[in-house]
Amino acid sequence: MMTSMGRIDTKVDRRTAPRTALAPVPAPGEVRVLLSPAASVIDALEADWTALAAVAAEPNPFAEHWFVAASLRTLAKGQEIGLLQVRRGDALIGLLPLEMHKGYARLPVRIVQNWAHDQMFLGTPLVAAGEERAFWSAVLEVLDGAAWARGLLHLRGLAEDGAVHRGLRQIREGQIVHREVRAFLDSDLSPEAYYEQAVRQKKRKEIRRLRNRLAEQGEIASRILADAAELEAWSSQYLALEKAGWKGEAGSSLAGSPETEAFFRETVRAAWAAGRLQFLRLDVGGTCIAMLVNFLTPPGSFSFKTVFDEDYARFSPGVLIQLENLDILSDPRIDWMDSCASEDHPMIDSLWTERRAIVRVSVPLKGLARRAVYTLCTGLERASAAVRGRRRPPR
Repeated sequence: MMTSMGRIDTKVDRRTAPRTALAPVPAPGEVRVLLSPAASVIDALEADWTALAAVAAEPNPFAEHWFVAASLRTLAKGQEIGLLQVRRGDALIGLLPLEMHKGYARLPVRIVQNWAHDQMFLGTPLVAAGEERAFWSAVLEVLDGAAWARGLLHLRGLAEDGAVHRGLRQIREGQIVHREVRAFLDSDLSPEAYYEQAVRQKKRKEIRRLRNRLAEQGEIASRILADAAELEAWSSQYLALEKAGWKGEAGSSLAGSPETEAFFRETVRAAWAAGRLQFLRLDVGGTCIAMLVNFLTPPGSFSFKTVFDEDYARFSPGVLIQLENLDILSDPRIDWMDSCASEDHPMIDSLWTERRAIVRVSVPLKGLARRAVYTLCTGLERASAAVRGRRRPPR
């Protein structure tokens, strides 16, 4: 299990050890929790993990096996990441990657939090539909009884009031310490009808004018990747476009480090193999000017990455490729798309009218010392939020 330093110990605990170390096997229907170093079990869990994603209460590509495995191989070097499996009998009903972290609201305290990285835009764990209460009850029981679980449980990137968040609140009330509202696409309208109701006439006229001017540069064509043989070339094109723009200048492009470039390439390859990838591009006169990576997780979908050639910025290629992306409304498998964009994003907020709230939740763990840490940390969070609220101009 995890030690106080956040490392994975090799000692076996009957309640949290890998399945092969457990004896006797619980009766069918009994809920049990297994704790292992994530890297040591990621490959063996692929089949069960994929089956769990198919019945999850909330779709989340960033918590699926193919994404987490690629992340561990490329972005988790030197990190001690644990994986909590919750099983009912032999069936996997939930997974929670977690880590020990030092620091909360500028306080030098140690806490338990779900593992995430900068390219992971939703932190909701995969939990089988109908098992939300059982999952959180089992997770919190283990954390309450574990000496290594310091401070509090901090959960980042939950979809507010989603089934997983509601299940947590039914077991133990935590505090929402941060909320971000981002663009969301959810409509029964056709792409054309949605565009007309979402974007005012004056702006549609301006976009039409820009597209006509762009067409003077060459034929405009959009397409979706359909041939696996082209995947590496498309990935290279994406990375080159991003590096040539402002992210490259700022040193934050994916191609700016071997680790993030490897992460992107491995992730899109894994998403393609899992049937989760939709890769779009917009060409003018045979030249690629914009690209968009989506993850399709029926009934939902997620707009993961967008890039455009800044030499064509005057034609708003980012807007134009997002208009092509509205065709997702015609896909019978997909009910909605999460933009994964920052709050108040000037481009996507002007095209999509729906919104989704993503929250960070701090949850108390049992024990007087832990309760004291929880009270101190969340109190400081409330004070900081109040100050930020006074400083922030009205929306």
